[in-house]
Amino acid sequence: MAAEDLVERRSIDVVPDDERHGTAFSQFTLWLGANLQITAVVTGALAVVFGGDVVWSVVGLLLGNLLGGAVMALHSAQGPKLGLPQMIQSRAQFGVRGAVVPLLLVILMYVGFFASGSVLAGQATARLTHTDDTTGIIAFALITAVAAAVGYRVIHVLGRVASVVCALAFVYLGIRLLDRVDLSALLGDAHFDLPMFLLAVSLSASWQLAFGPYVADYSRYLPRTTSGRATFWWTLSGSALGSQWSMTFGVLVAASSGEAFLADQVGYVVGLGGAGLIASFLYFSIALGKLTINVLNTYGGFMSMVTGISGFRGQKTLSQRGRAAYIALIMVAGTAVALLGKDSFLTSFKDFLLFLLTFFTPWSAINLVDYYLISRERYDIPALSDPRGRYGAWRWDALLVYGVGVLAQLPFLVTHFYTGPLAAPLGGADISWIVGLAVPAALYWLLARRDTSHIPEETRYTLASGPAH
Repeated sequence: MAAEDLVERRSIDVVPDDERHGTAFSQFTLWLGANLQITAVVTGALAVVFGGDVVWSVVGLLLGNLLGGAVMALHSAQGPKLGLPQMIQSRAQFGVRGAVVPLLLVILMYVGFFASGSVLAGQATARLTHTDDTTGIIAFALITAVAAAVGYRVIHVLGRVASVVCALAFVYLGIRLLDRVDLSALLGDAHFDLPMFLLAVSLSASWQLAFGPYVADYSRYLPRTTSGRATFWWTLSGSALGSQWSMTFGVLVAASSGEAFLADQVGYVVGLGGAGLIASFLYFSIALGKLTINVLNTYGGFMSMVTGISGFRGQKTLSQRGRAAYIALIMVAGTAVALLGKDSFLTSFKDFLLFLLTFFTPWSAINLVDYYLISRERYDIPALSDPRGRYGAWRWDALLVYGVGVLAQLPFLVTHFYTGPLAAPLGGADISWIVGLAVPAALYWLLARRDTSHIPEETRYTLASGPAH
């Protein structure tokens, strides 16, 4: 393949049929590779660190991965049909300019995930190259930016490679861990505690739901004839399997290691495997897994920034120079946050995950209700770039529902810096994400079905008024 064919030319514009390629199985390898990684291990470990037992933590994490993963996979199924980045499509719900409201929070999410991933990957990179953590974080960030600049094809290549390499690493680490721990004792100490169970569900659900604002970015090059059902199931299976595998490993590590894991997550995990070449392979695997997901975060961040700005500038395409500038901005911001927060990672990451969930569940609910129940997969794609078109500049009904959806969660939210008044009667359980899906979904459905005049009879891919092609 020529270099010019490897570097992606598309950004926020629709992918034409003659540039579509691949099969739905590509979503399985991408999301498996993106989830077999150290931050997912830490996420699973948090369920035990904050008081859960092994059995119910694993069950709660599985439930959250399946529920959140199903929502995330419904977004993925939109990609082949529309050929658009995820957040461009949300202009149909919020308006061409109104979509900037959730976009601002999405960009914050990408920067935060880039930073949290860079902390752990920087540690692995530093050990691998015999440098310090700061140098490792910066080196990792630069590699991430280059891969994101190349774009879609290299992202899927990374996913395929990581799905194999990281799977081998986790199989080996799992065997080594089971040699060290008394599994029967850990499993025999089961004691159901509702708040801790719901914390585990929330941790994994938030992990999955946070992929929603960009998951269709990585399915939009699939041929338009690709089955939505196949895209859904391959995405869900890859993401749920990878994350549950990593999180279950994290639960067992945290339950058996005590303070040793908390002091040095990367060092402890690699120490399970041994020294020398094996340790180098494990450090490489950790860095590769984080590279895969951090490239997604960088790419998604740049897409979101372009989507937000272009809604006001009327921009439909982006130059290679502009692409590089947006990616550099995400990289610099994420690296700065990583360097500032690297010494208080664990507590900050748990709060970051749960707080982000507050802002993305209402967006997911509105987007999915509109796509599947109101518009029934029919959009006027050229109108998504025209503030004077059928979707308008601002859709205040959706923005109002979004705001209500965010506020409705606050009484149920449980984080280190804020706990809602209704959390205590529930024993400290965090059910805010359930409220954040249900309330805006119901409200938007009631409001949006009253006026469907903006919905075309079938999806339009060009300005021509004839049948879609």
